[in-house]
Amino acid sequence: MTSVLHFSRNLKLLHKYSHCIKKVKNRCFSISKPSLGSVDNLFYKDRIQKNKSEDIYKNRGFIYLLMANNKFIYASAARITALKFISTMSASKDVLALASAEFDISGIEEGQTITVKWRGKPVFIRHRTPEEIYTSESTSLEELKDPELDSKRVLHSQWLIVMGICTHLGCVPIANSGDYGGWFCPCHGSHYDVSGRIRKGPAPLNLEIPPYKFNGIDNLVIG
Repeated sequence: MTSVLHFSRNLKLLHKYSHCIKKVKNRCFSISKPSLGSVDNLFYKDRIQKNKSEDIYKNRGFIYLLMANNKFIYASAARITALKFISTMSASKDVLALASAEFDISGIEEGQTITVKWRGKPVFIRHRTPEEIYTSESTSLEELKDPELDSKRVLHSQWLIVMGICTHLGCVPIANSGDYGGWFCPCHGSHYDVSGRIRKGPAPLNLEIPPYKFNGIDNLVIG
């Protein structure tokens, strides 16, 4: 009987204070709701919840500016490096001074060959006789090891300008020698005619023609 009385009394108290229990329950649930901006999933009024998407939009211009500055710096560094590399490849003043050379050829007699130096290499200048010109022009291309017309090798028929380097191994041939009256290389027996064309021996090519022009009648510019 006593237990029944206690149970009924507790029910009355529970009914009396049920609204207080509901308030406490609602408060507990509101505190336990997670908050996206809170580290410990709790929300307090003294904390400031920032909108990250708005911050990104506000800072986008600053980010773009930093990226543009970095690209500009990289581009400037690449340009400076390229200019320094190109400047090292350009010819010096001494080399440019030797790029061309002028010679007086008025004192060279017919049938005579002189040797001059251009860019540190020998160059043969030959004043050909009418007989040498006729022989060179009448030579058949079938007889030549490296076929080339005499007219393609001279600007004026009486003057022949060739590099004084054998096309076999780079020796210097002897002028007015050989079986064809032009040049003879004693190292391995290459014979060139008065047009500088290889006629006999191991040399595979004709003597090279350097770039040249005539500056008047008596001046020759090589280079």
